[in-house]
Amino acid sequence: MGQVADAKKEKIDADAAWEMITNAKTVVIGKGKKVLEFAPDEENREEILKAAMGRSGNLRAPTIRIGDRLLIGYNDDMYGAL
Repeated sequence: MGQVADAKKEKIDADAAWEMITNAKTVVIGKGKKVLEFAPDEENREEILKAAMGRSGNLRAPTIRIGDRLLIGYNDDMYGAL
């Protein structure tokens, strides 16, 4: 298993989240009934961070890296496709 962190104890702010995001080729963000997919670059940084960060200002949970994909947040369809 990869690295595991408890989001309640280890807060991940926007700068740390962006560092994680840029290390992925594809970012998939589940937000309610919506699923958003991005290829991260500086041009869409704000749009990605807006979707990836929760109301508390921390990275949405769960966040899972699978190969070169980063899954952020939760959506039934997103995880059902795994």
